[in-house]
Amino acid sequence: SPAGMVLSVLVILLLSVLYEVVKMGKAVLLRRALLALPRSLSQEALAEPQEGDSDPTQGSPSLMAFPLSFPRWFWFHVGQTLFHMVQVVLGYMVMLAVMSYNAWIFLGAIAGSTLGYFM
Repeated sequence: SPAGMVLSVLVILLLSVLYEVVKMGKAVLLRRALLALPRSLSQEALAEPQEGDSDPTQGSPSLMAFPLSFPRWFWFHVGQTLFHMVQVVLGYMVMLAVMSYNAWIFLGAIAGSTLGYFM
């Protein structure tokens, strides 16, 4: 029916817009994750602990400071992973719709992708 086709095209258009929004959200989250990383790590923080050391953080301020910023970066990475999962699922859904070889569905996917990128 014509109403069903219009609804299908609108759903695909919205899925394509959402795909582009998620893609841009992932890029913003990556930028925030990079800003959350410590600016520099000394060689002491990267070196393995010596054999005689009982506690690797004793006497080394750089090793004590690094774990404080790690959880923030970790949660940004978890967010990026979730965004990536949503992006892949949406991409496959749009791809499957386009593989129906319907010209209107294809145009809806193209229009949605264009509109989502423009936003």
